[in-house]
Amino acid sequence: MPAYVIAEVSEAWDADALDEYRRRNTDAVANHGGRFTVRGGEHELLEGERDPLRIVVIEFPDMAAARAWWSSDEYEAIKELRRGASTTNIVLVDGA
Repeated sequence: MPAYVIAEVSEAWDADALDEYRRRNTDAVANHGGRFTVRGGEHELLEGERDPLRIVVIEFPDMAAARAWWSSDEYEAIKELRRGASTTNIVLVDGA
């Protein structure tokens, strides 16, 4: 059953660091069987109060693959790029 990592960026202040993070994360995700289904793009708030700057959705084959990506040495090496350049909420959701 697929699993999804959903990231919502609420603040971003270092575009160069985020570009580097995105470049390196593309390979890290692919190396764990994941693929980006949403990566930025236009979005519209339909209800509620949260309106992030950017939304990213990554699909993995299952929860184990998503967790393997999250805890991999490859991804650990770039987490601080994102953390130092943005405020982001990230959740892992089991698919239907």
